[in-house]
Amino acid sequence: MTHTGDVVVGRSAHGIPGHVFREYDIRGTVDKDLTREFVYMLGRALGRLYASKNVKSVAVGRDARASSPGFRDEIVGGLTKSGIDVYDIGLVPTPILYYALFNLDVGGGVMITGSHNPPNENGFKICLGKSTIYGRAIQEIRDIMVNEDFVSGKDGTCRSVSLNEKYINEICEDLHIKPDGRKIKAVVDAGNGTGNIVGPDLYRCMGHDVIELYSEPDPAFPHHHPDPTVPENLRDLILKMAETGAEAGIAFDGDSDRIGVVTAGGDILWGDQLLIIFGRDILMRQPGAKIIGEVKCSEALFEEIRKAGGTPIMWKVGHSLIKAKLKEEEAALAGEMSGHLFFADRYYGYDDAIYAGARLLELLSRSEMNLQEIARTLPKMYNTPEIRLECPEHLKQAVVQRVAADFSKDFLVHRIDGVRVKFPHGWGLVRASNTQPVLVLRFEAASPEYLDEISAEVQTKVEEALAELSAAHSQP
Repeated sequence: MTHTGDVVVGRSAHGIPGHVFREYDIRGTVDKDLTREFVYMLGRALGRLYASKNVKSVAVGRDARASSPGFRDEIVGGLTKSGIDVYDIGLVPTPILYYALFNLDVGGGVMITGSHNPPNENGFKICLGKSTIYGRAIQEIRDIMVNEDFVSGKDGTCRSVSLNEKYINEICEDLHIKPDGRKIKAVVDAGNGTGNIVGPDLYRCMGHDVIELYSEPDPAFPHHHPDPTVPENLRDLILKMAETGAEAGIAFDGDSDRIGVVTAGGDILWGDQLLIIFGRDILMRQPGAKIIGEVKCSEALFEEIRKAGGTPIMWKVGHSLIKAKLKEEEAALAGEMSGHLFFADRYYGYDDAIYAGARLLELLSRSEMNLQEIARTLPKMYNTPEIRLECPEHLKQAVVQRVAADFSKDFLVHRIDGVRVKFPHGWGLVRASNTQPVLVLRFEAASPEYLDEISAEVQTKVEEALAELSAAHSQP
């Protein structure tokens, strides 16, 4: 592909793949969906978007994937051709890009990252102002590309700047071990993503004893996939903790906006459990504070926040949606099962796994209990992982509506995001995936027997609804 003035020579813009424009970001397979030509045009489209919002300059960061340096060149080329000035913050975790929105003179930003997706994929998280865009705003970028509705003028500039040291120093100053605190031994597993570019240095600056695992960024992810929601990916972390006698294990996903936490006993603490631990701590200082969890979170989260004197809020799945709700409600804390945690208490309110790890170490340094002992104070519930049922795209919402109608006759039904049915001893969730032709199901109950009962009842209703609606749509 070659750039000739304002004309991109190569595949027609009208061949732009629509499926890469997701609910929360732009994501696809490198060289198939995401060609360098596509990325240059994306840069031009973003230039048009930013110019329309009177944004003069933006920050651009990238992850460690093999395709990211080339994509950086194309994005920057498209932005500067559109008259936008660029601050190139280099190879960084996604939270550093978010940090740039608050610490550079910019009106937006682009993070080039495939997050925890396979190595042959990549993507783009787009920020306008101090927030990530989502939904219709992402589709508008595609419209600009298809219509080649670009802007030109005096070329913008590009300059390199590093924020890593400023980020470490700012957080360290607030969260370092106090005179009466204790040093925590922690293993930090970056999974060969970007987290250990700044994570271990920050935790050592705070005064803690850090053992690094798979710190070197490597686009092949040779040891394990960087997704801390999959227990198998935490196996090496658990083994290293046992070997070193560490109290806490911290794992990051590929771009470090999601955290996984493990105790010395090998117990994995999921997003909703971490929200309880952090929520209790915050509520001791901020009685009545609002804390947000999404519809897949345990009922125990909402009950424990209430018990601790807080105001629990249940909201939709999706990091951009949660971030917007956090701002709207002026909440202190929010999070998802997937490990996205958002601290507005003493921080900026975006999802930052490195900062979440720092808050965990700070909390432990002040606590007389170790992490394993704190984990034992959490309510015991029995739940399933996400169950994904294939469902044609055009039937997803109809199935959810049918299930909601059936259960609402006898049970309390929450319709915040899909349908969450509250049973006497647990709950069941059915929601349409935002990104795939599947229905996402999850169940929780007070005992294994109740869990089996709830799961069977809800799945039967879903299968019946899917069969009836499929039959109805197949009739001539």
